Amino acid sequence: MEKLFVYDLETTGTLFWKHGIHQISGAIVINGEIKEKFNFKVRPNEKAQFDEEALKVGNVTKEQIMAYPSMNELYSIIIKMLSKYVDKFNKKDKFHLVGYNIAAFDNPFFRAFFVQNKDVYFGSWFWSDSIDVMVLASYKLRSVRTEFEDFKQKTVAKYLGIEVEEEKLHDAEYDIDICLAIYNVLNEN
Repeated sequence: MEKLFVYDLETTGTLFWKHGIHQISGAIVINGEIKEKFNFKVRPNEKAQFDEEALKVGNVTKEQIMAYPSMNELYSIIIKMLSKYVDKFNKKDKFHLVGYNIAAFDNPFFRAFFVQNKDVYFGSWFWSDSIDVMVLASYKLRSVRTEFEDFKQKTVAKYLGIEVEEEKLHDAEYDIDICLAIYNVLNEN
């Protein structure tokens, strides 16, 4: 049984040890069927710093973020959601983490989110390897890679014929839809 936790994060900066998550969006996909989609806004841990450039990219203010539900509240919601699909005590029942550029960026933030909630059992829910759609695209598109000006998610999506509404980019909920579309196109070929 294939269990995918397709996700994207928006953060208060680029350093997982210094900044925090303010939005988590995604979809739970079991054997190719979307079982559940989610979009959570979250107030990061109290020690998280805020980078003005990151807030501009995410089109949010610190005041907005500070009004979001606490990370402890969101953690409980996420655990309840994960528990519907995975038995964390079964070593063979886990999600594959899936996203665009998650190996280098999202995964360390997401793991830190668990640690900040005093949970060191991240690996009980997720396989240690992930499916990074950027890496998958890099492999599948290697023969035409020189045609790309960059390898951002929107650039790859457009190349694959996926419509992109640029004004919606950097909202995790929209970005996850683009990521899923890229993933599905790459898996068709």
